[in-house]
This record gives sequence, C-alpha cells and structure tokens, in this order.
Amino acid sequence: MEFTLQATAPSSQARAGLITTDHGTIETPIFMPVGTLGSVKAVHQRELRDDVKAQIILGNTYHLYLRPGTEILEKAGGLHRFIGWDRPILTDSGGFQVFSLSSNRKLSEEGATFRSHIDGSKHLFTPESVVDIQRKIGSDIMMALDECPPGTADFDYARRSLRLTQRWLERGWRHFNETTPLYGYSQAFFPIVQGVVYPELRREAAKHVADLGAPGNAIGGLAVGEPVEQMYEMIEVVNEILPTDRPRYLMGVGTPANILEAIDRGVDMMDCVMPTRNGRNGMLFTAHGIMNMRNRKWADDFSPLQEDGPSYVDRVYSKAYLRHLFIADEILAMQIASIHNLAFYLWLVGEARRHILAGDFKSWKTEMVERVTRRL
Repeated sequence: MEFTLQATAPSSQARAGLITTDHGTIETPIFMPVGTLGSVKAVHQRELRDDVKAQIILGNTYHLYLRPGTEILEKAGGLHRFIGWDRPILTDSGGFQVFSLSSNRKLSEEGATFRSHIDGSKHLFTPESVVDIQRKIGSDIMMALDECPPGTADFDYARRSLRLTQRWLERGWRHFNETTPLYGYSQAFFPIVQGVVYPELRREAAKHVADLGAPGNAIGGLAVGEPVEQMYEMIEVVNEILPTDRPRYLMGVGTPANILEAIDRGVDMMDCVMPTRNGRNGMLFTAHGIMNMRNRKWADDFSPLQEDGPSYVDRVYSKAYLRHLFIADEILAMQIASIHNLAFYLWLVGEARRHILAGDFKSWKTEMVERVTRRL
C-alpha cells in the first residue's frame, strides 16, 4: 500500500491524497461504508459501485470470524471473492465488538476471551490470531487488536488499558511481519492510537504508533461517550505527532459535521454505521439538512428527495412516496434511504477533496457544517 499526499488546504490541516492498493486507488479524504458481515445492510454491491460510488468498504473481523467463519472464507479465496467486490476492503480487528460484550469477555495479557453473542461459545482473540484471521479474510488493510475503553474512563484505567494495547500492538506487528498474504495480493497493517480523552496518553500512544513506521495509522476510542469538543481536541493532539506521509484513519465517526471537522484536523479516512442505520429508521442526510421521513409534513410533498444541488440525489422518488414506504413498513424504504445517505456521505467527502485541491476548503467547510446540521 502506498500513500501520496497531493495537497493541504490553507489555514487548515485538511489533506487530499491517494491510497494505492492492489484492488484499486482510493481518493482521500474518503468515507468507508460499513459492511459488517460482508454486506452493507440493504445495499447491493452493484449499488455500492454505481450509485454510492464507494471506493472502499469495511468488514468486521469479529462477525466474519463467527459467521461464515474463516474456513469458508479461505475456501472462497477471501472476502473479495466471497461477496463479489473487486475494490479495496478494510477490516477492523473485532476489538470494539469484543469489548462491547462487557459481561461476556475477559481481558488478559494473552488476549481477549469472549463468548459469542450468537450461541454463547467461548473464543480467544490474541494479537497474533487476529492477524491470522485477517489474513484469511484477505482485507487490503487490517487493524491491530486493541482495547477500546469508554470515553468516560478515568485516567488510571485509561493508562492501564493503553499499556495493554501497546504490548498487544508490538506482538501483532511482529506477527504481521512474520506472516504473508494468502491470495496473491498485498495487505497493510494499521496500528491504533488509544488514550481516551487524556492528551498525555494520546501523545504517548501516537509516538509509539508513529515509531513503528506502519503504512497507515488509526485513531480509535473516540465517539464513545466523550463530548464532541474533546473528540476534536484529541484528533488535533494525535495528528500533531502522526506522520504526514501516511494516511490517518478515524474509526467509527460520525455525523456529516463530525466528518467535516475531522477532515479539517487532518483525518483522511472515516467509517460509521450512521448513514445506513439512521437511514433504515427514516433519517435522511442532505446537503440542505436532515429530514425525518416519518414526519407528517412530507405526506403530500411530491417534490424529489432533493430538488437541486448534488448529483448524488435520486430524483425518481418523492418525499411523499418515501414517507409512505416507511409508514407502510416496506423494505424498499430502507433500501432507498440507505443508498441516499451513503451516496451523500461519499459526495460530501468528494466535495471536501475538491475544495482542498481548489484551496478554499476552510470557507466551504464552515458553510457546510451549518447546512448539514439543520433540521428540515
């Protein structure tokens, strides 16, 4: 994997670049739709390519490990072939899912022992086994096993957690370099910066991560309960240290405004379930603001979902029709809303890139943050 930095916006840390993988080139900043089980919910792969314009999608190691399982994925020749996706894939380590099972997991120096949310069976994730699992999945970019503490964790807990994450990282990085890909194309390994909301810990973690010299780096443990301003502060603290010649991936973020603010602070890659999860529940994100499609106000509004502006809008469907589908519990409602929201997110980061290259990102971003947070 290679990263080419093309431009940095004036009066901002916002960057435009290119990530080159064996499955294609990614233009940054980029948003990655979340395909937890090898499927972006309610969205066909054809729609991801043609309508959403997704350049890379994300899979989840924990869920794919449990089902369909690594044996099936290895027989299929990896996740790309299994799901019919010929563009890049990133997999997270599954750590966040394991640690969200607080009553069904136990941490130790060896790794994380947990019970499956499906059948209660017992499993162990170690830094080494998570690398092996992601080798079998065949993702273009894999993540290190880490602990993701809650945003409200106190300093002592955050420090102990970070020490464990750092020891796990060194083992995972060593094992990654001692093993090889299985399917004839290269894979990259990203370490993750933790440290909750404590600048001292974040700086230490960022320095430790940067010193590894990995092809890219991730920022984890944010958008997990801490105030949004603290999240922005931690991004700034970390990006003062992470190398500028490697992509920076902010994990699990967020709203359109969060994404624009993260880009402004030097983030290159983001993912979140929000566009699809909120879409399935009737919330549409647009360049003019947010719409709740279950609201009575849309019942006789026969205008398109968006009448002007970005090309991501599917003008075939009216607001009234989409509201009708949601009220009637039609599956098509979830599909239309999910595609719409994902296409908007990809349009938004694409516009951010265009304005970075044009040199007017800062003024554009200020206007867009105000617009995308409106309630329509």
